Amino acid sequence: MQKKIAVVLSGCGVQDGAEIYESVLTLLRLDEKNVSYQCLAPDIPQMHVINHATGEETPNSQPQGSASRSVLAESARVARGEIQDLATANPDDYDAVILPGGFGVAKNLSTFATQGADCEVNQEVQQFVQAFHKAGKPIGLMCIAPALTAKLVAPGALCTIGKDAGIEGALTSMGALHKTCPVDEIVVDNKNKLVTTPAYLLATRITEAQAGIFKLVDKVLDMT
Repeated sequence: MQKKIAVVLSGCGVQDGAEIYESVLTLLRLDEKNVSYQCLAPDIPQMHVINHATGEETPNSQPQGSASRSVLAESARVARGEIQDLATANPDDYDAVILPGGFGVAKNLSTFATQGADCEVNQEVQQFVQAFHKAGKPIGLMCIAPALTAKLVAPGALCTIGKDAGIEGALTSMGALHKTCPVDEIVVDNKNKLVTTPAYLLATRITEAQAGIFKLVDKVLDMT
């Protein structure tokens, strides 16, 4: 029977959503392995919208302030329209779950970008990922997503974000364990069936990100 993997996205674009290269490399490797996948995202507004050409926040034409976009609608750009509202997804339908990075994880799927170790995780996202942990199914987190390891998986779980001291301090404060890791490698917590890689927290070119992401996908599939 063909395996099926849930891929949870957080928008479209590194500064305010899912990191596009990380997302596409994940989907590419799953397809190369002849594995079925479904992209999912919560139907919630983004924290804000960033002009990726300037790095500046995009103002709204309305007086209430910043422009607003839907995380679900933006994620559909990456998924070529093949997207499902996370609220309607059943973890039992999938063999594993993978979260690409991008600051949408820290801004839209959680409040990590503004609150650090005191952050809250979107309830739908937290419940969905924790269901995999409780069922003994593998979980893959990349880039900044492992910062939420203690709340997405379990306190005491081992992960990596590469070697960023600030993010490492926050994730260990929340109860996760961190291991320094080069961009082209993965960290595996066999007890919690968790696989993590630094991706674009360290990558300076797409081939560097590819190496670690392909290893992450392969290991997640091996653990199913």
